[in-house]
Amino acid sequence: MATLSTFLLLCLAFMLLSSTHIQAAASIETAVASSKMYGGTQGSLRPEECGGRCTVRCSATSFKKPCMVFCRKCCAKCLCVPPGTYGNKQMCPCYNNWKTKRGGPKCP
Repeated sequence: MATLSTFLLLCLAFMLLSSTHIQAAASIETAVASSKMYGGTQGSLRPEECGGRCTVRCSATSFKKPCMVFCRKCCAKCLCVPPGTYGNKQMCPCYNNWKTKRGGPKCP
């Protein structure tokens, strides 16, 4: 009798853990899908869209020409430009992690 009740208890615990795991996986997928922004994640742009995104990215700087050169180069490689005129680089790891020979950021 004790073994049957132990077995049933273990089965119940396994079913509860399985359903919790499935719900957690579904909520993670939903969070990831909702956090993605078109053009703001790596590989989400087409090469012809880089110019417009870089124009927005470099619009607040006083060094527009070098900003545009490096932004377009980075966009061509990463197919991503972070949103806004500054920061938000964590949304595009390739853009964020590309460094100059001196170790500084290559992408504006």
